[in-house]
Amino acid sequence: LSILVDIIPDMIPWLPQRHAFPPVSQALKEPNGLLAAGGDLTPERILSAYLRGIFPWFSPGDPILWGSPDPRMVLAPNGMKISRSLRRTLRKGGYEVRFDTRFDQVIDTCASLPRQGQAGTWITPEMREAYKELHRLGFAHSVETWMDGEVAGGLYGIALGRVFFGESMFSLRTDASKIALAHLCAYLQRRDFGIIDCQMETDHLTSLGAATIPRERFCHLVAELAQDGDAPSRWPADAILNFFLTTNQPD
Repeated sequence: LSILVDIIPDMIPWLPQRHAFPPVSQALKEPNGLLAAGGDLTPERILSAYLRGIFPWFSPGDPILWGSPDPRMVLAPNGMKISRSLRRTLRKGGYEVRFDTRFDQVIDTCASLPRQGQAGTWITPEMREAYKELHRLGFAHSVETWMDGEVAGGLYGIALGRVFFGESMFSLRTDASKIALAHLCAYLQRRDFGIIDCQMETDHLTSLGAATIPRERFCHLVAELAQDGDAPSRWPADAILNFFLTTNQPD
């Protein structure tokens, strides 16, 4: 998106200081979903964006950019495709899954690992600090897969009402991020969450059971589901510990 910086003022609006966003229907088709620029990364603005189906997405050196792609990739908490090999791994054990014990480490690792087909990361230092603050406020959460006493993989995102907005995941060992996602899905099912927002469509997410829906439908779901649910707070570290080791799961 860096090539757009010089022409952004002619394509999309700059945000005012107040927490206002243009309608998502005004987002560009190319780049898909680019909606606005500017503003800030305060918790209030970020949460306001998510409630409207918008999220920040920009590279180092760019202004803050906001997007709302159409279609939107989502995963139902009960819809994750667990392969036979992953199910064997889940049943075999040799790991622990914890919530919210290493949030800073998870987001910093997501930012530092190279991504296939990407020259850099969109998880800039400003983004990391913003989401760490959201974690301290009880909105942002990490799911960590521990192996041999170390964090081997995980993911992070934001919970609003009964919607989980997934941000990024990483694996340092085979299937570590998938283990984290499987446990997140089980936990969200237990708490009657409706959807996991996966943002952009990828083959990897499709293989895990995610699918695209029209942006308008997504925004309606967020408006409905984000009104319910528990108040923001840190999730219990052991809330889903040993779930797949103690629950009979079908083959």
